[in-house]
Amino acid sequence: MRRVEYMIGPLDFATLKAEQFMQNVVSYYHIEDTGDKLTGAITEGGFGSVPILATDGKVVGLVSEFDLLKAIMEGKQLRTVTAGDIMHKGVISVTQDTPAMEIIQLLQSKHLIRVAVVDAEGKLVGVVSRRDILVGYLRATKPIWRF
Repeated sequence: MRRVEYMIGPLDFATLKAEQFMQNVVSYYHIEDTGDKLTGAITEGGFGSVPILATDGKVVGLVSEFDLLKAIMEGKQLRTVTAGDIMHKGVISVTQDTPAMEIIQLLQSKHLIRVAVVDAEGKLVGVVSRRDILVGYLRATKPIWRF
């Protein structure tokens, strides 16, 4: 659930932070999860990628549609290949305090659709997508109707 869904504007959009945009219910997987499980999650959930966590909850990678397609092209069987085999390591992330404009800059410069939100220990607390920010912008800039 996004906190921005409960916003009543107008607010100064530039003052909003990741914690106000992020989805805090996130589908995530572990290094040992297989490619077919990840493919099911991505296709059924409508995600372009999923974060991969270590047993301690820290984000250690990301598996995208591209990674899965690449594995297929390389002749790997998705039922046996693991997230650890195909994931992007060193995931780009933000913290809950990251300002909206900084998130937009990061998404644009790195050509990302979504970014993990982590706490001070690197543990996943949410995800912010481009769409989440657009929803937040609309909510924050919507005038309050008075009768």
